[in-house]
Amino acid sequence: MNTIAIVGRPNVGKSTLFNRIIGRDEAIHAEESGVTRDRIYGQSDWAGRYFTVIDTGGIVPDSEELFDIAIREQAGMAISEAQSIIFVCDGRTGVTAIDEEIARLLLRSGKHITMAVNKMDDPKHDVNAFEFASLGLGEPFGFSALSGRSIGEMLDNAVIPFAQGEEEEDDERLKIAIVGRPNVGKSSLCNALLGQERTIVTPIAGTTRDAIDSVLRYYGEEMVLIDTAGLRRKSRIKENIEIFSTFRTQRAIERCDIAVVVIDAVQGLDMQDKRIINDVVDARKGIIIAVNKWDAVEKDHKTADNLAKQIHTEMKTVDYAPIVFISAHSKQRITKIPEMAKEIQVRRTNRIATWKLNDELLEAISRTPPPAVRGHDLRINYITQSGTAPPLFIFFSNFPELIPEAYKRFLENKLREYHDFTGVPISFLFRKKNKSRDDG
Repeated sequence: MNTIAIVGRPNVGKSTLFNRIIGRDEAIHAEESGVTRDRIYGQSDWAGRYFTVIDTGGIVPDSEELFDIAIREQAGMAISEAQSIIFVCDGRTGVTAIDEEIARLLLRSGKHITMAVNKMDDPKHDVNAFEFASLGLGEPFGFSALSGRSIGEMLDNAVIPFAQGEEEEDDERLKIAIVGRPNVGKSSLCNALLGQERTIVTPIAGTTRDAIDSVLRYYGEEMVLIDTAGLRRKSRIKENIEIFSTFRTQRAIERCDIAVVVIDAVQGLDMQDKRIINDVVDARKGIIIAVNKWDAVEKDHKTADNLAKQIHTEMKTVDYAPIVFISAHSKQRITKIPEMAKEIQVRRTNRIATWKLNDELLEAISRTPPPAVRGHDLRINYITQSGTAPPLFIFFSNFPELIPEAYKRFLENKLREYHDFTGVPISFLFRKKNKSRDDG
């Protein structure tokens, strides 16, 4: 995936630029230096080029403070993964010794560098940007992250390494990502799947460095298996591995059709598992929950059912996610995973006829109409499916903005009652009623 890393010393406006690029206020920005501790990432596009952008903490090259070492290592990881670097400097203070040290680091990286001089809020300040040409990183681009002034020219340069349009050629093979928190057995599961007699492993040209892609041949059908557990890099700061793993997981989710969230049967469901499950749902990817190390659990005939109920109780909005109890070590039930993934992808790509949707749901709506809100009687007049993979349904209403969340949940439950969407997050849009369809 195309990636831009934003780097620079503390308090030069990196997070403000990050927020400007992704179009929402996600990174924390303040006058206090060192606010952005961890790398934050988001998705954006510019001039027809789609990319991930990473915000990094401020680099202090020579500091031996533990905090500064951690930020330096995190920024280094971002630089190693990115194809394009935006080096942000402060045009008001001019070139500093830290800027010079970071510039030398970037020159050694061999990456495409955009020399971005921030805080050029007024055109009369643009002349100050030329001082930064002395860093040897090419033409300096003066801009203002706060106001957005001249940001376009800077981004035009930043996206040069990226191909226009789609990043990769269309690949019709089913893509399955194995994701989960550290030490739950992701690599073991991938190896077990790829070690079956009916599988082959071949390199895939152009795969990203942050995940390990292999071809899984399952009964004559090729699938792409994305393993996010390949990190073996040593670090003095343990949390850097965690942050890097999170970034890798997010990118794998973006690239896949189906995500297999692996959890530890011995430890059970924890907050990090829940976050990853929610990331998959937010990305609207197919989902399987694989409870690994099942062979290490003392159990009776009710243990699996009880754990499944517990998971669905704690993740009520994801109770449609199938749960499979596996052992990567003993290969117990692992062949269910590609089989389930194929079934889920069929459901993700299924399209329901408009007449059928309306016959089913309008009848259910007439039996249980939406409640009155702010004195308005709410009506839903028409339903259609506008997209697949992920499925998207549009409901036309007289007051779409007033439909309560609880009623949306009711509609989703009804749709799932009529159609099998096991393992499939679905999306609803509520729009103003099309008057041409209003029969009174």
